[in-house]
Amino acid sequence: MATEFRTEDHASYQMDYGDPHRELEPPENEIAVVDAALGALRDAGVLPHTEYDAEKFLAHRRAIREQFEIPWTAITPRMQRLIYAVNAVVRPKTLIAAGIFCGNTFVSNAGAAVGPGACYRAEQLIGVEIDPDRAALAERNVRRLDPTGVARIIADDALTVAATFDRSIDLLYLDADGTPEIGKGIYLDILEAACDKMPPGSVVLAHNSVNCAERLTHYLAFVRDPANFRASVNVVLDPEGLEISLK
Repeated sequence: MATEFRTEDHASYQMDYGDPHRELEPPENEIAVVDAALGALRDAGVLPHTEYDAEKFLAHRRAIREQFEIPWTAITPRMQRLIYAVNAVVRPKTLIAAGIFCGNTFVSNAGAAVGPGACYRAEQLIGVEIDPDRAALAERNVRRLDPTGVARIIADDALTVAATFDRSIDLLYLDADGTPEIGKGIYLDILEAACDKMPPGSVVLAHNSVNCAERLTHYLAFVRDPANFRASVNVVLDPEGLEISLK
């Protein structure tokens, strides 16, 4: 089942990519929007419930603001909260995040299991970044948050990592870019490489489901086909969007 959750102000909810920590709206507004999105995901059958620890999320957000070097990011405060909350609900033991730049997108996922925002224990949380300099920055950032090594960064091609991963994948986060000709269309290739390792109940999050929708035509058709995924919701609460799919 495919559906959509869309806020009326998604297009005007704009952030300065170079100022990732600036508050864009009163906290109660952000919470209400994300709660409504979580409710839509629950109603569509993607999530079993909508409960997450808002105080732990704020502790996570503070740690990122104080400890991370973020040259720029397109992850809005709403999206940061939504990604954290989804992981706090799903509680994946294993995670692969493809295309994580400085690690901010990765820890929006992994922060539900490591650091001050941790609400459960994971086994292996892997962020994959093909650019070695960016991967090194992400690893430095993540080590400040998680000294245990449960969350770690690999400098590699996400397609290769997904194809050779030897464990189940409980949550797959997609934010990678392929060649200029393919762009975000690489999502489908990564998902297909990972799919046989994803058990029933696993979840896929695909960023840029709105602003890169043209490049994601085949990907979106795949996850919205009930032969492949049980449910998929396009969550549009900012200009980028996030497709969230249940296997």
